[in-house]
Amino acid sequence: MTQVITYPTFSFPLKKLWFAHVFILVLSNYAVQIPLEIFGIATTLGTFTYPLIFLCTDLTVRIFGKLKARKIVFLATMPGLVISYFVGTLFEHGTFQGFSNLHEFSFFVFRITIASLTAYLLGQLADILVFQRLRELKLWWPAPVASSIIGNLLDTYVFFAIAFYGTTDPYLAEHWFDIATFDYIVKICANMSIFIPAYGMLLKYIIARITRD
Repeated sequence: MTQVITYPTFSFPLKKLWFAHVFILVLSNYAVQIPLEIFGIATTLGTFTYPLIFLCTDLTVRIFGKLKARKIVFLATMPGLVISYFVGTLFEHGTFQGFSNLHEFSFFVFRITIASLTAYLLGQLADILVFQRLRELKLWWPAPVASSIIGNLLDTYVFFAIAFYGTTDPYLAEHWFDIATFDYIVKICANMSIFIPAYGMLLKYIIARITRD
């Protein structure tokens, strides 16, 4: 008797979460090239887009478990980063460079892509590990809070060190550690004030939607 091997497929909510991971990766890898100064502190636009990816990961672990969350992370990595390289090359340093820019290899954008790959994998896997350990608590909020603090810490400093230490962009090369520190502080403040409450509301909505469907 021939044994038929079947492979798990993504449900529609999981496909939407996968697409959200890819979209936020691409958006953030573009936004991190745009420098900002807030109250005299150096940062980038990516500071305000990337925390959304932790929201997606935590919702996936809470609803579908750590195995599917890890699968989404791994499956989102390559398409997200390939698209990030092309978008980053077209909009190098935050401005449109023209399609002719694709004909030349951009080491600046490539470093951002590799940094993003490394930081994304380490940060998301740490986030999943911490979240999974705490998700069985009666209160819903300790898991996303703790996983966000640890995951963002690892993700932020790994990314900025690989992407911008000694880079050809003088501003980013000089300020990468300051930017990383401010980036981390902003991410945690945004998570505590915006993304964690949003997580609670989305969790309630998604569970009700899945139960109804």
